Amino acid sequence: MVRVYRYILPEVKVALDGWKDRANAIPDPELRKQALASIASKKFHCQGGAVYAAANLGKRDVLIPLIVALQTISDYLDNLCDRSTSLDPADFRLLHESMLDAVTPGASIRNYYALRQEQDDGGYLAALVARCQECTASLPAYGSVQAHVSELVSLYGDLQVYKHIAHDRREQALLSWWELHSNRHPGLLWNEFAAATGSTLGMFMLFLAASEDEPSPGMGREIAESYFPSINGLHILLDYLIDQAEDEQGGDLNFCSYYDDQQQLNERLLRMVRSARASADRLPASGFHRMIVEGLVALYLSDPKVKGQRRVRQTAKQLMKGSPWTRLFFWLNSHLIRKAM
Repeated sequence: MVRVYRYILPEVKVALDGWKDRANAIPDPELRKQALASIASKKFHCQGGAVYAAANLGKRDVLIPLIVALQTISDYLDNLCDRSTSLDPADFRLLHESMLDAVTPGASIRNYYALRQEQDDGGYLAALVARCQECTASLPAYGSVQAHVSELVSLYGDLQVYKHIAHDRREQALLSWWELHSNRHPGLLWNEFAAATGSTLGMFMLFLAASEDEPSPGMGREIAESYFPSINGLHILLDYLIDQAEDEQGGDLNFCSYYDDQQQLNERLLRMVRSARASADRLPASGFHRMIVEGLVALYLSDPKVKGQRRVRQTAKQLMKGSPWTRLFFWLNSHLIRKAM
């Protein structure tokens, strides 16, 4: 936590301020609006993701810009698709190919807006992609994790396509997509798989592993399988948990709404917490990964949104049981971290 406050958060702010300046210069008013809104409302995604750089401060000059740039692409595209002027899945697919290019050093940078009306971003998205490519190329062991990063990014892009198409088509598209992957994840429900694909944490952990000069053999696969689906899934299900009232009011898709009842929701989320803890404990430097898991639970359950939702408070009580670390992080987050943010 000392490293996070002393080094990580200040350097994330510097990186985000730079992208905010670039966003302010975007010529197209709609693209400019969504770029600025994504930074203003979702900067905590970059702050949380950059915690991984605290585990290798010597490489934070690569890890922080990389994590911030990739997360900024993710948040910007999410805004564009959420508030899209189109419902074209091909448009959404092309936009998210920018993330695949971003994690592929040397990939050609294209016009990712080719299938939509808004075109001129003044080079903003291309600059984000190029920054990611520069940083990944600077990671000494990126070759050992690149395939796993690309797989997670591909799944993330699939989710963004299917969840943003027309409301009357999206559920069937998500279910058909799940059928392609269900054999690999027999313990999951379809909505839990979809949620797990929406997290960038596994990507960031793979970046951290690639920052080591000599990672252990098989580390990329071990990390990918530990983070996906359990830790990634916990991350996004918690996000949906606290957004239930907001999404219901706005008619937005929420993966927590697909459980049969409150009891099943509580049981499945508790199962996901336990699975995430077990995955963290199997990894080298398990204490760091347990900090991530307990911090996730505390971060989301201490959100002010929880207070106004009785059902969410009930779930929170279940998830907080039996972990003094979660309670400590909950207290820290409630009294210190949110005030600092």
